[in-house]
Amino acid sequence: MTSTAAPRGCGASVDPLYYNLCDLDTVWGVAVEVIAAAGAMTSFVLILILVGSLPFATNRRRKTALPLQAAFLVFTLGLFGLTLAFVAGRDSATCAARRFVFGVLFAGCLACLVMHGWWLWALGRGGGGDAQPGGWVLYAGALALWLVEVIVNTEWLIVTVVRTPLGLAPGLACGVANQDFVMALVYVMCLLLAAVLMAVPSLAHKDKEWHRDGAFILATGLVTGAIWAAWIAMYVYGNGAVGKAGWDDATIAIALVCNAWVFVVLYAVPEVCLLSEAVPGTEEEEEQPDGDLQVVYAAARSAEPSHSQVQQNVYMDNKAFAMEEPSADAVQEKRKQTDD
Repeated sequence: MTSTAAPRGCGASVDPLYYNLCDLDTVWGVAVEVIAAAGAMTSFVLILILVGSLPFATNRRRKTALPLQAAFLVFTLGLFGLTLAFVAGRDSATCAARRFVFGVLFAGCLACLVMHGWWLWALGRGGGGDAQPGGWVLYAGALALWLVEVIVNTEWLIVTVVRTPLGLAPGLACGVANQDFVMALVYVMCLLLAAVLMAVPSLAHKDKEWHRDGAFILATGLVTGAIWAAWIAMYVYGNGAVGKAGWDDATIAIALVCNAWVFVVLYAVPEVCLLSEAVPGTEEEEEQPDGDLQVVYAAARSAEPSHSQVQQNVYMDNKAFAMEEPSADAVQEKRKQTDD
């Protein structure tokens, strides 16, 4: 910031680094932070709802992917918080946070989407949930995909910032060209493409209840791709073409908060709503015993005597008892013989 006078809306004690947070002449910073704060609060509430509804969830299949969705919301919450680094002015700390955390948070969200799409595909091949993948497979897969971006960004941070010769260029983190920043996100773009492609097979799932999950992932991926195409075009070419290079931070900040809201509205909220939805036919399946038990019950029922058989058996027993009992004449004849 070259001017020493505080802009309208900012006090004299405010650090020039944070003028965009209070400057009423450039309202974009205030507006973006208000929207980001609302998104962060929404994400936090959704996390609480997601965790709190776990004991009451009626769909046991969806419980497998619930921690994956919770991790997705945590990364989304981080995206809303990262907006502050782009609204604030540039220094070594904010620039390093921008370059490192931006790709890491997006990679976390997209890795969760990729593994959710893969889970839906595996359900389709496994007979609609009879051989569904274990939860640990989803978490391990998402973690592995996310760690790749963490390693890539760590190497970038070491090469461009930590290994500055003799500390001669303290502002090197802010001196990265826009094209280089975009090129560092190639792996994140690959994850975005993978999320879109993995969502397509689930649309042909034989269980229609999983079509919506695939549609949510596909819509989220397509809208995210459109947002990325727009901000990359403006960041790399558009702002410089119109002579507004100072719009670079505003471009990424607006794209960041919009994309985070897309994650919340198109994916997180619908998945939280579907968590308590019962699978059609689940109640009937739970009330009926398994096939082996049905065979046992049928054999037991066939072995039980019917009512008519019981009556017939009782009649035969009474008849046999009556035949064995001596008559009255035989008793009198025996008494006479005894008297004589």
